[in-house]
Amino acid sequence: MNLIGTKWKPLILFHLLEGGLRSGILQKKILGISNKMFTQTVRDLEKDGLISRKVFPVVPPKVEYRLTTRGKSLENILRSLDKWGLEDCQN
Repeated sequence: MNLIGTKWKPLILFHLLEGGLRSGILQKKILGISNKMFTQTVRDLEKDGLISRKVFPVVPPKVEYRLTTRGKSLENILRSLDKWGLEDCQN
């Protein structure tokens, strides 16, 4: 739970299940997250080995995040949480 037990970490990980996303696109998918919190959260996930960050040498800078093998191992858990949330909203 220390690795994914915050408000934003599971959301970021869930959105990366389908593949890598550029930083701005990923952040727009996470409604309500501030720039500071987004940056802090992706840094924590990267430090914990759940996502990787690739910087492309272009101007303006392009950054892409994707799940690592360790991050991909959480797929069943993340999908189960999503399913539970959808079912709970219907009750």
